[in-house]
Amino acid sequence: MPSLLKLDNLHIKVEGNEIIKGLDLEIAEGEVHAIMGPNGSGKSTLAYTLMGRPGYEVTQGKIIFKGEDITEMEPEKRAQKGLFLSFQYPVAVPGVTVASFLMTVLQSLSKTGNGRFAELRKNFRKNFKENMTQLKVDPSFATRYLNDGFSGGEKKRIEILQMMTLQPQLAILDETDSGLDIDALKIVSEGVSRYINPERGVLCITHYQRILNHLKPDFVHILTQGKIIASGGPELALQLESEGYKAFGIVEETRGTI
Repeated sequence: MPSLLKLDNLHIKVEGNEIIKGLDLEIAEGEVHAIMGPNGSGKSTLAYTLMGRPGYEVTQGKIIFKGEDITEMEPEKRAQKGLFLSFQYPVAVPGVTVASFLMTVLQSLSKTGNGRFAELRKNFRKNFKENMTQLKVDPSFATRYLNDGFSGGEKKRIEILQMMTLQPQLAILDETDSGLDIDALKIVSEGVSRYINPERGVLCITHYQRILNHLKPDFVHILTQGKIIASGGPELALQLESEGYKAFGIVEETRGTI
């Protein structure tokens, strides 16, 4: 399958500290990859860097998306190319409703001349309502301010609502399952599963096996101290769940996640 994302010997510094220390990864179209690792291993650093967050410096290596080097590309340009990040801690945007936020995003993306975004904008209302129904989001949320006063689970559903509405080619999910109860996890996972098709990919960053029971990843990678130390199929996550990180020679790291 054609490659969506390729990371070649990636090194990343944050505030002068090297967090990612030589990471190689390739995701093809139609594939679901999961990255697991202890706190402080660099999972969120990787997610933010892929999306181009300021302050996350690539000091060595490249980020190749659909055959193009995007290492120095601005975040909005990456979004236009088809990258999407679901945040671990979505922020509130008082004064901007969920519906108007998504319509504004589509209007901005449509200015690139990409016919796909123009089509999504044209069918926005229909798709938006259908996606809300699938995610069991109350219709009143369309006119509520984005994430303002939302519970943790509601914020995560709105993140997936954005993904389903914008239909990116690669979705990076940064601990989307954190803070979700059993029912909410199932609903969110079903939304992600509906999004996946042979031309799209998912990079799911998680601490837990439970979301992977729903998403059924093609590959699982274990990240620690800024490097991938093991890769395999879904059985790797099951081993991690049953035996813990010590089975891989990892002592749980105590510094805060960056």
